Amino acid sequence: MKFMKSQMKQLIKENNELQQRLRELMEEHGLEKNFALKALYHSEVAEGGKYQLDYQELDPPKS
Repeated sequence: MKFMKSQMKQLIKENNELQQRLRELMEEHGLEKNFALKALYHSEVAEGGKYQLDYQELDPPKS
């Protein structure tokens, strides 16, 4: 699975918990939004994360 900024933004837009987590990452670590998006992806989506299925459903694999 590959990080796609547009998919990650859409996932966050649809999920209040992820919106809050993104704000926390940006504030706590002084991250720019793009870096916080990547950090959130790796912690909550990639490798069987809590939101992996939701993320995959945003862009079904092309056959």
